[in-house]
Amino acid sequence: MPTLNKIRTLCSGGKGGDTAGPVPNRLRTALTLFFALDGFVFAGWVVRIPSVKEQTGATAGDLGLALLGVSAGAVATMTVTGRLCDRFGTARVTVASAALLSLSVALPALTHSVLALGLVLLLFGTGYGAVNVAMNSAAVDLVAALRRPVMPSFHAAFSLGGMVGAGLGGLVAGQLSAARHLSALSLVALLVTAAAGRVLLAHPIPVPERALSHTPRADSGARTAARAPRHTTRTRRAVLLFGFIAFCTAYGEGALADWGALHLQQDLAAHPGVAAAGYALFALAMTVGRLTGTAQLLRLGRTRALVAGGATAAAGMLLGALAPTVWLALLGFAVTGLGLANVFPVAVERAGALAGPRGVATASTLGYGGMLLGPPAIGFLADWYSLPAALTTVAVLAGLSALAAPLLGRTVSPEAGPASGPGG
Repeated sequence: MPTLNKIRTLCSGGKGGDTAGPVPNRLRTALTLFFALDGFVFAGWVVRIPSVKEQTGATAGDLGLALLGVSAGAVATMTVTGRLCDRFGTARVTVASAALLSLSVALPALTHSVLALGLVLLLFGTGYGAVNVAMNSAAVDLVAALRRPVMPSFHAAFSLGGMVGAGLGGLVAGQLSAARHLSALSLVALLVTAAAGRVLLAHPIPVPERALSHTPRADSGARTAARAPRHTTRTRRAVLLFGFIAFCTAYGEGALADWGALHLQQDLAAHPGVAAAGYALFALAMTVGRLTGTAQLLRLGRTRALVAGGATAAAGMLLGALAPTVWLALLGFAVTGLGLANVFPVAVERAGALAGPRGVATASTLGYGGMLLGPPAIGFLADWYSLPAALTTVAVLAGLSALAAPLLGRTVSPEAGPASGPGG
């Protein structure tokens, strides 16, 4: 079994201590492309939701039920993707799931009923859930091998991909049908998957010793819980609290992605291009927040950063949901993005520092569950009340995350450990 020092030497091309080199740089670039691709594809889909809703004749409640297919597919897949990574390796699972995501994004625009839409979104959710777990697992291994806190850059790439995908979607919304747009998006995504996947498969990412198994193939993905930290009741409670914070804030990400454009277009009479720009602005704000996240954490510390992020997101979403004009709503979306940017990564990183991979898995599952369950919840609430009222639940949960953060000081010191972490 290779030691961590040997792994680091491999990453440095044989020069212990220096982690710079052509192979790790290519791996980092390839993984960055996968994160950007994930955001790009997801954003391309969400900006066409109003068109698909009209095409299928769905009500807000019907659409919420169909969107549950994304949630169900993703959450169910996340529970087994770890085992698939153990068996086949993170690189292979990342490439295969990215290909599935790329192919399935073209399907929603080809449906003409709520049932058909729900079924293809189940497939889309399967690809989305699998690629998120697999590429994050690969990124965690690469960060450990490089000994550099580069995880925020991966998640910034996801946000940047979302911004570009939403921006392009807004530009073509008036010229291309949803079917042509999403088919072109699928083709581009497959080409990027092929290019980045070739690098990832050619250069297996070294696995840290604590994650290696007793099988001889390092990137077969086989791993164990060797040297796992003790899981006391206190630790489990802290991990669950971090997971709750991740859930509250990720709920807002999913809700804004799927319902933001529809709110601007339906409730504020925004042009389809302007409505699509709402998510692009949100994604841009998140990108800026993540690119500056390390400096923010160093200045404020984790607890105050979590409190500030949750409170800022709550204020921004109240403005975005209840503003009487499009431009004030867009400002609210931007403020929400700045607030949410680093709460999820910090929460998942701290859970991992406390409980190792099991802590990361717990907090990530809760977080992604919030992101994927938020959209259908908003749909049902919009049917019962109104879409603006439903969107205020994002502010409520962001506020709860800000209130929960100080409680962690009684359980664990959140100021220990590195500034970046595996989540996203």
